[in-house]
Amino acid sequence: MVAINQQIFLAKRPEGLPAEDTFGFRHIPIDKPEQDQVLVKTLYLSVDPYMRGRMSTEKSYIEPFVLNEAIAGSMIGEVVESRSEHLQAGDKVQGFLPWQLYNTVDASAVTKINRLDVPLSAYLSVLGITGLTAYFGMLDIGAPKQGETVVVSSAAGAVGSIAGQIAKIKGARVVGIAGTEEKAAYLEKELGFDIGINYNQVDDLQKALEEACPDGVDVYFDNVGGSISDAVISLLNDFARIPLCGTISSYNNKDTDVGPRIQPKLLKTRSLLKGFIITDYAERFDEGLGELAGWLSEGKLKYNETVTTGFENTPNAFLDLFKGKNVGKLLVKVSDPAN
Repeated sequence: MVAINQQIFLAKRPEGLPAEDTFGFRHIPIDKPEQDQVLVKTLYLSVDPYMRGRMSTEKSYIEPFVLNEAIAGSMIGEVVESRSEHLQAGDKVQGFLPWQLYNTVDASAVTKINRLDVPLSAYLSVLGITGLTAYFGMLDIGAPKQGETVVVSSAAGAVGSIAGQIAKIKGARVVGIAGTEEKAAYLEKELGFDIGINYNQVDDLQKALEEACPDGVDVYFDNVGGSISDAVISLLNDFARIPLCGTISSYNNKDTDVGPRIQPKLLKTRSLLKGFIITDYAERFDEGLGELAGWLSEGKLKYNETVTTGFENTPNAFLDLFKGKNVGKLLVKVSDPAN
């Protein structure tokens, strides 16, 4: 085949907010697939906040990216050439692969997408890791009950927007926290949240939350940490549950994040605070995807995507995560499928 392959690698470990020089581009060859391998053309790439942690050498739940080697993440692709009996040219697949225009990998490294009645990009959002994170975090840890009050931070983002809708499906009253008036309105008018709060516009977030949650907070789906979470945690009811999904407010801090001591509140209310990683639920993915697909087809679940076009714009798309530019899942469209 005649094609140019390109790769994005980690050129520099960032201190604070990543910049354009954090990333490097280079041309690399396209390897011919060997027995049981496939050549995959990238269609969509996912950019996710957790990747920021992998850019440092700090110990975490996943190994850091290696300096001067390709950055890797979730992707959707199309098989261009196959030497596997399980996949053929034209098949659409998903996997966790390097940021490249083309990848030659073992066929077992990708999974065929069989259901094509939804956009392919949905497999990186509502029917992918994003949706599963919202599903298991909200239902397994948050366990919202009819009439309870649920608060979601970064509620217009990829995970938060799905998590809040799941709480509504379960009969909860849902308050979403976002960073713009447009996002707050989107939560209420499009996603069915009971209240959307723009934390950048209120003079006193604590007071705004007290007014929005007169009966206290039973479940807090935490995507951000920091001062927003301090305000929500102060309103916890007895036996509240906090699925801790992310702490994006501190990802780019150069100094240690310092805030109120939350242990007394958690103790007095006998609240549960549990961090989780989506791979903890790998054996139950089919369960989650089945439920999500059902809600989607029934019109109970909506999703949005902010799509950046062009492989060369992938670093900028990643940086946009920390500028709050996305509504829903942020994706990069790299190419169109051949069929």
